Amino acid sequence: MKIAVWGEELTAWVTAGALAATGNDVNFVSHSQIKDPITLMGSSIRNEPGLRDLVVNEFEHKRMRFVQDRTALGIQTHILSMNPSQFDDAHDIVSNIASKHDGPLLVINQSHFGVGATDKLQSLLNKRNKQVVAYFAENISEGEALDRFRNPKSLILGCDVPEATLTIESLFRPFSRRVENRFVMSPKEAEFTKLSIIGMLALRIGYINELANLGELLGVDIDVIRQGMGADPRIGRHHLAPGCGFGGNTFPQTLSSLAQLLSQTTESTLMQTVLLENEKQKELPFRKLWQHYACDLHDRKIAIWGASFKPGSASLDAAPSLKVIDAIVAQQAEVRVHDPEANENVQHLYHNSPYVKTITGKYDALKNVDALLVLTEWPEYWSPDFEIMLKQMKTPLIIDGRNIFNRKQIESLGFTYYSIGR
Repeated sequence: MKIAVWGEELTAWVTAGALAATGNDVNFVSHSQIKDPITLMGSSIRNEPGLRDLVVNEFEHKRMRFVQDRTALGIQTHILSMNPSQFDDAHDIVSNIASKHDGPLLVINQSHFGVGATDKLQSLLNKRNKQVVAYFAENISEGEALDRFRNPKSLILGCDVPEATLTIESLFRPFSRRVENRFVMSPKEAEFTKLSIIGMLALRIGYINELANLGELLGVDIDVIRQGMGADPRIGRHHLAPGCGFGGNTFPQTLSSLAQLLSQTTESTLMQTVLLENEKQKELPFRKLWQHYACDLHDRKIAIWGASFKPGSASLDAAPSLKVIDAIVAQQAEVRVHDPEANENVQHLYHNSPYVKTITGKYDALKNVDALLVLTEWPEYWSPDFEIMLKQMKTPLIIDGRNIFNRKQIESLGFTYYSIGR
C-alpha cells in the first residue's frame, strides 16, 4: 500500500519504519532541507532502540523516502502522527488533501488532539465519496517503541465505516495477529478511551507518590504498603512504584488535554491537581538535599545519575532531572551528570552553564562530590560497586529518587541515605 506519513514525532518514525518493513511504500513528509534521516530524527528519537537501523535499512531499500507536500497530497492513504499541539496543522493537511481528491481517501489519525478532533477532520472530507478519517490509538512508549508497535497487547480503533475498518485492520495485520484485545468503536469513543487510559495511569502514579510522602511522615515503609496493595487483585502491582515524578513528551501533554476537558466540561480539578502535584514531586530530591545541607549548597558538587525522563530513552522532555538541575544551579553549586543515553541532550541544553558538566563514566561523576542523586532507574545503576563509590565521594550521601537501593544495605556500608517514602 502507498502511504503518506505526516509528523516528526517518535510515533511517526516508528510507524513509517515498521510499515515500510512489511512491504508498504511509505512516503515520509518532510519540510526540512535535511535529507539524511538520521540527522533529521534528532538525538532522542535516533537513540530509540532498533529504530536507527530500521529506518536506514528502509531508506536504503527505497521502501521509505522523503517527499514534499505536493507529492504526498496525491496519495490516497495518509497517517497523521503529530504532536498534540499541532491540530491546526493537521486541519490544514486534511483540507489540502481533500482539495486534491474527489474519490476514496483514508486518513488514519494517530495523534492525541483530544476528544472530537477526528470528527472535526472528518468534516473536511466527503464521507459519501468514501473519504474517511479514523482514529488509531497508538500504544508505544519511549525506550520500547518498536516492540510495543510490533507486539501490541490491545488495539483501539475509532472508525464507523466498515470498509475503512477492514483496510486499517489489513494494514496493521502483521502486528496484530497475537493481540489479546481488539476494540472497534466510534472515533470520539476511541479518543476518550485513550485519554481515560492516560488519566488512570497518572492517577495511580500520583496516588502512590502521595502515599509515599505521607508514609514517610508517619514512619512507615511504602514498599511494604504497596506490596500489600498490589496483592489485591482489584488493584494489581503495575504503576505502583513511588518516585520523583513522571515526564515525557506526549504523556503530560495528553494529560493536560484531559485536565482541560474536565475543567471546561464538568469543572473538575482532579487532573489539574495530579499535574500540579507531579511538578512538586519532581522537586523532592532537591528538597531533601537542600534540607540535609541546612539550605546552603553554595560551592558544593552534586552528582546526578540519570537525566532522561525514563530508562531506555535519551529524551529530557519534562524530565524531573531538569527541575533538580535548575534548582541546584540556582544555588551556585556544580552538577555532574551521568546518563547512558542523554548526556548529549544535557550538553545541548546546558552548554552555556558553567555549573553543569556531563561525565562519561558513572563513577567518574562521583569524584569529590557532596551527594549523589539518582533520578532515572537505568539498569546499570541498580547494582553498583559501593566501595568505589565510597572512595570517590567526598560525602557518602545518596538521595534515591527511584528507590532502587536497599536502605539497610546502603546504611550498613556507611552511606547517609534518603529515598521516597522509606
